[in-house]
Amino acid sequence: MLHRVFVSYHHANDQAYKNELVKWAGENDIFIDWSVDTGDISDDLTDQQIREIIRDEYLRESTVTIVLVGTETKYRKHVDWEIYSSMYDGVVNKKSGIIVINLPSINCANCHSSHLGEKENVFPEYQHWITITERAEYERRYPYMPDRIIDNLLKSEAEVSVIGWDKLSVDKLKYMIEKAFEDRTSCEYDLSRSMRRINS
Repeated sequence: MLHRVFVSYHHANDQAYKNELVKWAGENDIFIDWSVDTGDISDDLTDQQIREIIRDEYLRESTVTIVLVGTETKYRKHVDWEIYSSMYDGVVNKKSGIIVINLPSINCANCHSSHLGEKENVFPEYQHWITITERAEYERRYPYMPDRIIDNLLKSEAEVSVIGWDKLSVDKLKYMIEKAFEDRTSCEYDLSRSMRRINS
């Protein structure tokens, strides 16, 4: 079964990667794209209206969110809202599984495995794994990662996975999406951080 996936990304910088991911997913039956594309929502709307449209018309129907992390992703308010809304377990909009893909522009080779079986099936080339418990170490390893994602990498019950763009394959991404989908309802996300109000 193909899952509806919402792709969160910085439209101005990383549209080409989003387009490539969606094209690749369509050609290989990996997922159904359920994300906002450039021009889908009017720029004339207020921030609140945009946030409500994203939440009620896009995230409501998706079950997995993929966050594409580039050089400025962490500073974008809409990305933060999308991550928050994906993690929030509301009456109508249920929480989604989260996968992070580090883009080539940030030159990050680190990964994070959180689901049972993921180390063997997605990252078999890695033989030695370490547990990180300090925020400063996550920030050192992932300097471009959105703060809300780091909040949840620190929380073992959140189950957020991170992979590099160059490590993706059809089978790996299908596996990651399926695991994120299966485990989404048991995730206990940290939503304590206030939502970003401005781009910086």
